[in-house]
Amino acid sequence: MIKYTYKQLYRFCNDAFEKFGFSREEAEQISDVLLLADLYGIRSHGTQRLVRYHKTIEKGSVRVDAKPEVVFETPVSAVIDGHSGMGQLISIFAMKLAIKKARESGMAFVSVRNSNHFGIAGYYTKMACDEGMIGICTTNSESIAVHTGSRQALLGSNPIAFAMPAEPYPFWFDAATTVVPKGKLEVYNKAGKELGEGWAVWIDGKECTNAEHVLECIDGKVGSGGILPVGGSREESGSHKGYGFSMICEIFSAITSGGDTSNHHVRVKGQGAGTCHSFIVIDPKIFGDAEAIKEHLSVFLQELRDAKRADENIPIYTHGEKECISMQKKMEDGIEVDVSTAAEMINICNYLGMDSIEYLGDVDVSGAKEGTYGKYYK
Repeated sequence: MIKYTYKQLYRFCNDAFEKFGFSREEAEQISDVLLLADLYGIRSHGTQRLVRYHKTIEKGSVRVDAKPEVVFETPVSAVIDGHSGMGQLISIFAMKLAIKKARESGMAFVSVRNSNHFGIAGYYTKMACDEGMIGICTTNSESIAVHTGSRQALLGSNPIAFAMPAEPYPFWFDAATTVVPKGKLEVYNKAGKELGEGWAVWIDGKECTNAEHVLECIDGKVGSGGILPVGGSREESGSHKGYGFSMICEIFSAITSGGDTSNHHVRVKGQGAGTCHSFIVIDPKIFGDAEAIKEHLSVFLQELRDAKRADENIPIYTHGEKECISMQKKMEDGIEVDVSTAAEMINICNYLGMDSIEYLGDVDVSGAKEGTYGKYYK
């Protein structure tokens, strides 16, 4: 692992995305989403994803000049066509619109089609939460998940996020409806680690702990296999629940927007991935005294923390608490980056004509996983 300050990574990301063709404001928005994931300890969706964005921009799946367009609208809803733009930019636009409508009408539902990967879903619910509102966000993704009883990946990791104001920490939940997201497989593959049992299946439908093999499955190289839904492979362990949660995300995101379901995402040059999202905002004022509601939740969350512990040495956390603690620590102590990700970042510098030593230091990346940073770029 190589440690960088937040300012180092923010500067690198900003300048890199500007060189990709985004405006300074756009580059800052994209960087803010990526680095919040790193600060929160969600390494799978932070700087680790830079290589993916580089690849999709280079291939034309992400259109740098695309602007989101509202194609249908009511006082409480909207449908946005992202025109294959950068997912973060489209999603910030959509959530800002949802917040505006919710402030005027009490609640709002905005769905998006023809977008791309947008980082952590929780970034957008945090936007609503920071405005004193309840935020809900869903997205579909490329098809990487096998549903209950199947060995063919037709669903995405399809995360759902929820945030609501509270003290001393907001309630902040963000999770894939699969056991793990694809990004976590990428992290494990870079580290040469075996996957956990019950995470994924191979082409024959049997469980597989080799990250590289499963990534080959979901990258379309072998035709079947993929990540399991929350609950694993059997109904007895709750597989149908994760399958159902994933379907709710597809309905909220793709079906309401008229966009592509996960199994119809396009991965060819010149066309976007077809990712779809939804952004729901509720103003607590429609239920009465917003501050009283916030206090009610705060009391309940504290009661959960104060519950009798299974192990007295292990504290009980509420959703979002660990992320807030992680953010404070990493802002003070720095963000650790996997050596293979650092090698990819150096490779991006070379590609864009940036001085890698100036941005990232004279680091030793000889321990990077073979082929990781040379796989896509020369």
